[in-house]
Amino acid sequence: MREKTLEHKFVMAVKNVGGKAVKFTSPGFDGMPDRLVLLPNGKVGFVEVKAPGRKPRPIQASRIKLLRRLGFKAYILDDEEKIEKIISDIMGGDTE
Repeated sequence: MREKTLEHKFVMAVKNVGGKAVKFTSPGFDGMPDRLVLLPNGKVGFVEVKAPGRKPRPIQASRIKLLRRLGFKAYILDDEEKIEKIISDIMGGDTE
């Protein structure tokens, strides 16, 4: 599966639970995850989407570690089967 296809499926899954997975760019701060996930009840997460079998670049892995150290939920999505788990985790285990 191509990265773009996986990303589209993720965006649609987030929409189906009432949230938004907005494209995230951060000029001057390279390596930030592709998507900022905004879910009901103020739940927020970051998701870097990769084609199956692909790994994040070192700067991307570093940014995800930084976000996690700061207390944010940050994920690497490289398999369609992870979509539901990531959304559930951001929601705090609840998938209404």
